[in-house]
Amino acid sequence: MPNPLSEKNRTYATVWITASLLELVFTTGVVNTGLDALAFGSLFTWAWLELFQGVNYFRRALGLGVLIGVIASRTLGIDVLGSFAL
Repeated sequence: MPNPLSEKNRTYATVWITASLLELVFTTGVVNTGLDALAFGSLFTWAWLELFQGVNYFRRALGLGVLIGVIASRTLGIDVLGSFAL
C-alpha cells in the first residue's frame, strides 16, 4: 500500500515545478506574482512535511535543507538561478 504522505509530497513538488515553469512564460504582472506565491507555498509546505514527517533521516535532512534554502532565498533576495536580485 502506498504511503499517503509521499503522495501528498509528490503533489506539492509537482505544483512547485509547474508553477515555476509557468513563471518563465508569464514574466511580469499579477499572474507572475500569483505563480511565485504558489511555487513558494508549495515548496515550503513540501519541505515542512519532509522535515517533520519524513520517513527517514535523509528525507528529514533534505526537508531542513530545502526549508533553509527557501527562507534564505526570500530574506536575502537570492534568485533561483543563484544570482543576487539586490
